[in-house]
Amino acid sequence: MSTESLTAESDFFTPRVAIDELLREFLTEKASAAAMPGQSALTLMLRDFINGGKRVRPLLCVTGWRAAGGRGDPADAVRLAASIELAHACALIHDDIMDAADSRRGRPTVHRLLAENHKLPTMAERFGIGGAILVGDLALVWSDELLHTTPMPDAHRTAVLRCVDRARSELIAGQHLDLLTTGDLDVSVETALTVVRYKAAKYTVERPLQVGAALAGAGQQAMDACSAYGVPLGEAFQLRDDVLGVFGDPDEMGKSRLDDLREGKCTSLIAHALRAADPTQAGRLRWLIGDPALGEREAAEVRSILTSTGARAAVEQMIDERYRQALDALASAPFPRSTIRTLEAVAEATVHRSA
Repeated sequence: MSTESLTAESDFFTPRVAIDELLREFLTEKASAAAMPGQSALTLMLRDFINGGKRVRPLLCVTGWRAAGGRGDPADAVRLAASIELAHACALIHDDIMDAADSRRGRPTVHRLLAENHKLPTMAERFGIGGAILVGDLALVWSDELLHTTPMPDAHRTAVLRCVDRARSELIAGQHLDLLTTGDLDVSVETALTVVRYKAAKYTVERPLQVGAALAGAGQQAMDACSAYGVPLGEAFQLRDDVLGVFGDPDEMGKSRLDDLREGKCTSLIAHALRAADPTQAGRLRWLIGDPALGEREAAEVRSILTSTGARAAVEQMIDERYRQALDALASAPFPRSTIRTLEAVAEATVHRSA
């Protein structure tokens, strides 16, 4: 990696320390001030849950602020970025409930952890799900507190809130479509990509960039540039996740690579395979995918079919096309050169990551 690339990557991750410190102090204070029984424990659970996250979305928020001309002390951008991370925590906790996931970031999911600590086995699962919903709700409430207490001019606040509202609405719509299509192996590649765009792409890259840019008072040209870069890169990000969800190293990912297959998620990877499979291969995929008891041996057979049908190669090509589209968008973006280098490094890391 060149010195310029290392500098660009360092610039991107530099605000992480400040974001982490703000979140830790904010949640520790909330735990200390908790008046209701049990609220302190839930708050500390939330603080533990967000520990170790990649912080991609909040870091992109600070980068968007810089891209639109933000200068000097980034404290306000950091506070806004921390708000985004708490909203993301809500989304992850609720997503784990919907997916019936057992682990996240190498630890038990919130609903599993709560269930394990309940005294009555007959009520443990219900208690865990209910408690996790509340932890997620709490994260969203406190996300709003950080959002609404971030200092900014009123005109900028209007633009920031518009972006935040869109991000949340798009995420919910994408999540609902994901629920509707889970278990349906006749979903088209186009529908699978729609889930990718609204559940992940816009929410992960485009909107965090725009929230930060709006804080800096960005004009329409800068906001459009965030979209032109953010949407294709966000799609590449999620498509990479789909590949890693089946082919990745569980130790690096911090979660099982069997979950997506057991749930019957019809990702672009699966849709491509079923489109290209011969009858025998298609029959095996339909038999295996969605089986909650699917084991590593069966998963290896699915991986073999995904490779032999060309599905994995097709998705890798889709990732590469979107990566290049994002880089092309940066060529005409009205951003400082240093920020463009940072966003180029982000694109590179997104496409070639292993977890």
